[in-house]
Amino acid sequence: MNRMNRDLLVLFNQELLSPQAIEHEVELLHELLHVVERLDNLVVAHEILDLNKYKVIKNSLSIRNTIRKQHLKPFVFLNCMN
Repeated sequence: MNRMNRDLLVLFNQELLSPQAIEHEVELLHELLHVVERLDNLVVAHEILDLNKYKVIKNSLSIRNTIRKQHLKPFVFLNCMN
């Protein structure tokens, strides 16, 4: 699997887990984040709030294009529906 370059702060009680068990838990956490952060899953969980047009956009193609943009227009927000 391709490892993303990220910093994770994981707190464990070292008395209960061996170093191999800790490494295994961190790898499972990385796999979980990889699945959750996929674009398809982000599109399902978000909507666009466009305050310039006073609209809430739930179209998956529009959300996909908005997530891919580097910068959003002023008063256009990506809102998590969770």
